Amino acid sequence: MTTTIAFAGKGGTGKTTVAALLIRALLKRGGAPLLAIDADPAANLHLALGLPMPFSVGEIREDMAEAAQKGQLGVSISRQDYLTREIQMALEEGTQIDLLAMGRPEGQGCYCAVNHLLRQIIDDLGKTYATVVIDNEAGMEHISRRTTRDVDLLLLVTDPTVRGVRTAAGMAQLARDLEINVRHMLLLVNRAEGELPEPLQAAIQELGLEVAATIPADEHVNELDALGRPLLDLDDRSLAAQAVDRLATSILERLQAVPAAALEPHS
Repeated sequence: MTTTIAFAGKGGTGKTTVAALLIRALLKRGGAPLLAIDADPAANLHLALGLPMPFSVGEIREDMAEAAQKGQLGVSISRQDYLTREIQMALEEGTQIDLLAMGRPEGQGCYCAVNHLLRQIIDDLGKTYATVVIDNEAGMEHISRRTTRDVDLLLLVTDPTVRGVRTAAGMAQLARDLEINVRHMLLLVNRAEGELPEPLQAAIQELGLEVAATIPADEHVNELDALGRPLLDLDDRSLAAQAVDRLATSILERLQAVPAAALEPHS
């Protein structure tokens, strides 16, 4: 059975960093094979994972639309077979982890039918992995358009600011309003330095979401970022990695304790 975890957060919160650290922790706990989906148009998850930048799903969709307009698809292959083949070719394969980049949600024109096919194909692809981790953009565009699979757990990442928490609150409300199949939501406070100030704690309490982890600012993370090295190379001296390791244990215990079928959408 596949466990699907998605990240969302405003730009600059370190969402992609936390996603990479969680992937690192899950792989240590037997989460392979793992599919990472970079659903942020400003794709950089590949850098954090030490993988080449793959050809994106958005580029595949645009290429197919252009070929269809020019009459180059022919009748020998269906759109679904074409997209399935192209996505398989675009998948960047690693040792324990594969990466799929979503790219732009869509270009000009209507892509509803294509997006439906893409979601079906990506759903089918995800089912072949033990774990799927989705790094979304701030607006959760791909989730809202249903072009990525439903998720067991949505992790909302904030920096230690009231503005960041309020942005996370907006994303939580968006998930509820769209009635997307997010079975559970938790809050992560990233780059914390010491105890959280009282106004921030009050904003978190008002949000009404459980804080799954407070992740400290970490010079080891900054050093690897500066050197362009993947965050999978972090050793256990990293305080951020330690915090995310504990988060991974908590997440797995939570999901194992509550069967996916019994989890209700957060309300």
